[in-house]
Amino acid sequence: MYSYVARQPILDINQELVAYELLFRDGESNHFPNICPDQATSNILTNNHLSMGVEKVTGDLPAFINFHADTLIRNFPSFLDPNKVVIEILEDVPISDELLAACRELKNKGYKFALDDHDFDPKWDVFFPLVDIIKVDILSTNMLTISRYIRRLEAFNLTLLAEKVETAEQFAQLKLLGFTQFQGYFFARPEMIKQKKVTTSKQSILSLIEQANQAGLDFDKISDIFSSDPGLTYKLLRFINSPTYGRSQEITSLKHALIYIGEVELKKFIALLALSDLSDSQPSEIMRVSLVRAKFCEQISNFKKDEENPPKAFLTGMLSMIDGILNYELNSVLDILPIHPEIKAALLGEKNTLTGYLMLARKSEQGLWQEAEKIVQALNVSLEQYYQAHAKAIEWADDMMLTQQTVQ
Repeated sequence: MYSYVARQPILDINQELVAYELLFRDGESNHFPNICPDQATSNILTNNHLSMGVEKVTGDLPAFINFHADTLIRNFPSFLDPNKVVIEILEDVPISDELLAACRELKNKGYKFALDDHDFDPKWDVFFPLVDIIKVDILSTNMLTISRYIRRLEAFNLTLLAEKVETAEQFAQLKLLGFTQFQGYFFARPEMIKQKKVTTSKQSILSLIEQANQAGLDFDKISDIFSSDPGLTYKLLRFINSPTYGRSQEITSLKHALIYIGEVELKKFIALLALSDLSDSQPSEIMRVSLVRAKFCEQISNFKKDEENPPKAFLTGMLSMIDGILNYELNSVLDILPIHPEIKAALLGEKNTLTGYLMLARKSEQGLWQEAEKIVQALNVSLEQYYQAHAKAIEWADDMMLTQQTVQ
């Protein structure tokens, strides 16, 4: 399955590219679907930022992303890099003290704001101390009205961005009026970006929602839910690898990751997933193999009586096919995941204990039993333990996939 997003260039007065606006799409038609704006924003975040990052879509230029009231109040933008995003407040959001408080909190964290499709209604004046950019749809308002209104804005030192510029004449007039950023068909139409989608199961999302509604989170149960879904695991690690968490923590297990971000941020992450991922995605063979490897590596580590490695081993197996899930080079994926160097080394094929577990899993998949038995001997586990680990891993993964299919 694939995810889609359109990007429309934003240019400066010299027609130099300065940013992109990201627009949700649900297919290759390049039209906005009839869904609620919160769901559209959540899809952009989970299918793009939580896969490889919005910076991959924008080429490291700032991304203008629409946010409606609920996503702002829930503080969804806070795991995005404030240097790489502009938060667009949609023109139809209901203004409230709660919304203003959320915007002030984000502003204090360094985020920039734009008022989208600004209609010159005085009710928006309360936002001016927080806003950096005013976006004006020039096709919905005549030039005379625009020229009269922007005089009121001079005291706020705001950047004026003209939307839907379609002619050279409009471009020239707008420059004279003080506009310094521009967007519209005169410059470029939205460009479709298609990329491999990281799928997650309905059962996993529903189970997480159930857990998130409890008075206190049970990190063991939530860890078990993540353990059944490679897509969820990957998105959790991407969520952690954000300015909010300092990007300095090396994650060694799923439970470590969950405890590290804490209850408030974990509930936010679950809400984000719930908005975007309750879709008709189907489990794939690549997910099943990832689950088999994860459980197998964990079992071998247990038989070895490793003190630290069972969780590391599970995470190694779980992420061992993430390049195939995302359809990206493995090095590029590992660069943006905050996992322990030992796990990264194993995924890259460098020699360590975890690499041996993963290699044994691969030989078993391929039916290369003689080669597998040599690795078993080198790992100093018995053949009985090896066969037991292999059988249990397949049984567990098949159970996970069957559970997911019954919900889908």
